[in-house]
Amino acid sequence: MVMKSLLVLFSYHHQNTEKIAKVFAKVLDAQIKAPQQINPEDLQEYSLIGFGSGIYSGKHHETLLDLADNLPQVTSRKAFIFSTFGAPAVVTDGEQFEKYVVKNHSALREKLQSKGYMVVDEFSCAGFNTNSFLKLFRGLNKGRPNDEDLKHAEEFALNLKRSFSGNLMI
Repeated sequence: MVMKSLLVLFSYHHQNTEKIAKVFAKVLDAQIKAPQQINPEDLQEYSLIGFGSGIYSGKHHETLLDLADNLPQVTSRKAFIFSTFGAPAVVTDGEQFEKYVVKNHSALREKLQSKGYMVVDEFSCAGFNTNSFLKLFRGLNKGRPNDEDLKHAEEFALNLKRSFSGNLMI
């Protein structure tokens, strides 16, 4: 059985999250669609769905959260969450990083779980940020996601693929 994957992505500003999604798409042989392109009923045909955007004021973009609100109830559908964030890179290490990601992903995670999705894993990394006053200082996290971030994204997607090969519930 072939795993059919979809990535639901909202990415603008510097296309930070899109860079990560393209790595996932290549490994998972997945399509990438914007939330506005999704008919919630059509999601039933996918074995694995990734939901991602940049983090804005501590949560995923509103268009992604609105889509999650409008998803039909499902039973044990598999999903993963991903994001890029513009916080200082100092936050990207260890336990502090884990807490930061859990907090930033909580709104989307709760919405997906309330609709019956099993969130099997989550990914996040720093992204270039020129929002607000940061543009006066030429931005934060310039060059992110970088080659190392993209390598981590590839490893993440390969782990997802391995964990689902021969173990798919449709």
